[in-house]
Amino acid sequence: MESDLEYLNRAVEGMALPDAIAFVITHIKGKKVFSTSFGIEDQLITHFIAAHINNVTVFTLDTGRQFNETYEVFHKTQQKYPQLAIETYYPLEEDVREYAASNGINGFYDSIEKRKLCCYIRKVKPLQRALSGASLWITGLRAEQSANRNTMRFLEWDETHKLIKFNPLLHYKLDEVEQEVKRLDIPVNSLYHKGYLSIGCAPCTRALAPGEDFRAGRWWWENGKKECGLHIHADKNF
Repeated sequence: MESDLEYLNRAVEGMALPDAIAFVITHIKGKKVFSTSFGIEDQLITHFIAAHINNVTVFTLDTGRQFNETYEVFHKTQQKYPQLAIETYYPLEEDVREYAASNGINGFYDSIEKRKLCCYIRKVKPLQRALSGASLWITGLRAEQSANRNTMRFLEWDETHKLIKFNPLLHYKLDEVEQEVKRLDIPVNSLYHKGYLSIGCAPCTRALAPGEDFRAGRWWWENGKKECGLHIHADKNF
């Protein structure tokens, strides 16, 4: 497996984005999935994934606490790429009901542990169902998004989910993503232009002030490393 990943990583280095996506999809067997939260990075990847609808399943996680603007860009994306059947995964009703009964509907503000539990119920567990049986998971992660992500590679083994994770935008800078999205006339969440560079659940996301770190608008009441658990690697402690 390590030698295969090394070969793939060397092969895609320097490839144009659509070529890298096509190459990896062709060379990895089994079920291939792409997760989108309709952020600007995911929107760019969606544009090129649309050419591979017979080989890639596209899905999103609806936590039940999304911004209306996120649903709006979801709808616009479906209109622009009608060939894409975007599957939606929701949290289990009993999990949400039990959490609210034990912690209050907004209990995630009370402690990091309660916030992580909410993320686990609304995001991590649905993700586990979405990734079931997959051999490749395509994501919109970029190295500059946080210090936790700058050691990643284009393709790497995800020990937590027992599959290969592919990060085609790994070395893209934000302005490069913006330029491509504008050039290709790809729908963007309207909140993005209001300072919401990383858009998650409405209660846990705010706009950034000038000069703030990319992730500062997520769980802004917490200090330290801030991840929801979707991209935690068992072998890397993040």
